[in-house]
Amino acid sequence: MKIGLLAVDGHNFPNLALMKLSSWHKAQGDTVKWAQEFEHYDVLYKSKVFTFSTERTFFVSADQIVKGGTGYRDYDTTLSVEVEHSCPDYSLYPAYRAAYGFLTRGCPNRCPWCVVPRKEGVIRPHAELSEFIADRKHAILMDNNVLASDFGLLQIEEIVRRGIRVDFNQGLDARIIAQNPDIARLLSRVKWMNFIRMAYDHAANEEPVMRAIENLKAAGVKPYRMFFYVLIKDVEDALRRIEQLRSVGAQPFAQPYRDFELNTRSTKEQRRLARWCNHKAIFNSVKFEDYSG
Repeated sequence: MKIGLLAVDGHNFPNLALMKLSSWHKAQGDTVKWAQEFEHYDVLYKSKVFTFSTERTFFVSADQIVKGGTGYRDYDTTLSVEVEHSCPDYSLYPAYRAAYGFLTRGCPNRCPWCVVPRKEGVIRPHAELSEFIADRKHAILMDNNVLASDFGLLQIEEIVRRGIRVDFNQGLDARIIAQNPDIARLLSRVKWMNFIRMAYDHAANEEPVMRAIENLKAAGVKPYRMFFYVLIKDVEDALRRIEQLRSVGAQPFAQPYRDFELNTRSTKEQRRLARWCNHKAIFNSVKFEDYSG
């Protein structure tokens, strides 16, 4: 069969579902390639991760078109077990040298702005590192709450043992790090590609976030290696959290709140705060009240 792949979001970040589909189909002897206009395919797979990605007009024909992904607000379409546990086809993205995968799926939390509980359910083991690491020495891990899983913690031990550099790009739960200094010490042994990513989404998390920072510092992690996603709903509250993180040397990254179910846009003031915070040259030299945007 002739298989076509279409990443609606573009090629700025590897699409894991398409990589697994490619690997599985190649193992069946099928021909797999990125979809080209005016070509015909037996099966065309279209994957969309982000709701804001625009589908451009694309003249391609196929006997069967399969589309899925959160970007389509499709929370039910899943890969088969055989495809899900195929090692990704890294040849699709030769410029990217890291491995990509999930150690766990799901999350025990039910944050109102997050689609994970609806899409993936409660947290559970998903795959051992060896399933997708191949021969790579770096890994981008997309777990939503790996620290809430005993299996996930065992896999982090394996990451330490093998000396793999990692980035948990969805963030780690600061509340768990706050509660357990042993986890902070485990994380201090990991080789990080960039930062230890966490979230400081609302003022109610102030105490655990500050305690997590102290536990990590006590374990030997420098504050500048601590990166926090800061959700912006109320601008004044978000600004206070941003300045609090700055005062302890951590790295804030502001994200304006959007309701994906209602498809509401962020406000101008939310976007202004995010631009100021995330442009570090401006953030380090201009106060927010003096920033025009």
